[in-house]
Amino acid sequence: MSISSTAFRLAARLDEVGFSDIVKIRNKIMDLRAAGATVYQFEGGEPFPNTPDHIKAAMKRALDENRTRYAPSSGITELCAAIVEKVNRRNGIPATPTDAIVLNGGMQGLFGAFQSVVNRGEEVLLFSPYWTPIKDLIANCEARPVLVPTMEARRAGFTETLARYLTARTRAIYYNTPQNPTGTVFTRAETEAVARFAQEHDLIVIADEAYEDLIYDSEHVSIQSLDGMMERTITSFTLSKSYSMTGWRVGYAIASEPWMTGLKKTTLYSTNGVSTPSQYAALAALSTPTEFYEEMRRAYRERRDLLIGGLNELGLKCEPPAGAFYAFPDVSSIDADSRRAADVLLERAQVATVPGIVFGEHGEGHLRFSFSTSIEAIEAGLDSMRRKL
Repeated sequence: MSISSTAFRLAARLDEVGFSDIVKIRNKIMDLRAAGATVYQFEGGEPFPNTPDHIKAAMKRALDENRTRYAPSSGITELCAAIVEKVNRRNGIPATPTDAIVLNGGMQGLFGAFQSVVNRGEEVLLFSPYWTPIKDLIANCEARPVLVPTMEARRAGFTETLARYLTARTRAIYYNTPQNPTGTVFTRAETEAVARFAQEHDLIVIADEAYEDLIYDSEHVSIQSLDGMMERTITSFTLSKSYSMTGWRVGYAIASEPWMTGLKKTTLYSTNGVSTPSQYAALAALSTPTEFYEEMRRAYRERRDLLIGGLNELGLKCEPPAGAFYAFPDVSSIDADSRRAADVLLERAQVATVPGIVFGEHGEGHLRFSFSTSIEAIEAGLDSMRRKL
C-alpha cells in the first residue's frame, strides 16, 4: 500500500513553527564534550544555584502525606490564594482569586495567552531582539509577528515607534521585561507609554515577567498594575528563574475574563493541570523570605560585573544589563555574522554562546552570554578568550 502524500502530513498550523536553535547548540556542545573537549558554557538559560532546601522539603512532605491525587485543573486553593497575595503586594496587580491559574511553567502561560487572544491572520507587536519561542507561539496561531526594535523605541519614543508598526490587523503586544536576551528593563515611563498605546488602539498585552526578581539597577513595573490594564493584560509568571526551579515546571498567570476562560481551556485540554506535589512546593517557594532575593541578586550582580568587565577588556562592547542574567555584547569585531562569530568562539576558545540572530534580525552582530554560572567558570572562559582569540 502506498503512503498518501496528503494524509501523512502535519497540520498546516505547524508549517511555520520551528525548533529552538539553542537546542542545536547544546547538541553540538555535547558532541564536543563526548570527544573529550573542555567547553566553557555561556549559552544556557538556567539559574546557577540549586533549588532551595525548604522548597524540596515541602515536596517531600506532600509525598509523605499522599498529596498525589488530582488537583483542580486551575490549581490548589492555597496556592492560588498565595499567588493573588503575592501579585497584589509585590507587583501591584489588583487581582482577585478568580484571576489566577497555576500552570506548567511560564511557557504554558504564554501558549495559553496567545491561543486565547490571537486569531489567524492577525499580527502581534513584539520588541526585538526577542525570546526565540515567541515567534513560534504566534505562528502556531497562524498569525504574524511584527518586530519593533527596542533601541528605536527607546531612542525615538515608544508611542511613535509602535505607531509605525501598527496595522489594521494588529491584535496584541508581547511585553517582556526584564528582556531575554538583552537584559533590558523597561522604565515606568516606558511601561506607561506602552499601556497608553494599548488602550488607545484597543490592543491586548501579553506580559512575560520570567525575570521579575532579577533586577539590579532599576525597578520592575508590571504593566498589568497600571490603570486600565488589568482587563486587557495576561501576565505569565514562572518559578523557574526566581527559585531555581526550571525542572519543576511550575508557573502561573494572572488574567480576567474572557482571557481566564481561554487559559483554563488550553490547560484542561493539554495537561489537565499541574503536578499536585509540585504545587505544594510552589506554595513554599512563595513564602520565601525577602533576604533570599537580596542575596540572589548580589550573587548575580557579582557575576554580571565580572563578565561585562572581561568582555569590554576584550573589545566586545557591552553595557551592563539592568536585569535577567544575560550579556549581549557587540561581536562585530570578530565577525558581523553572529553565527560565524559564535563558531569562532567555540572552535578557538571553546566558549559556547548563542548567536544574536537567533533572537531576530535586530540581534545580529551580537552574542548572548549567560552569567548564570560559577565565578570560576566565568574567569576560565574569559581567560580562554584572552589567550585564543
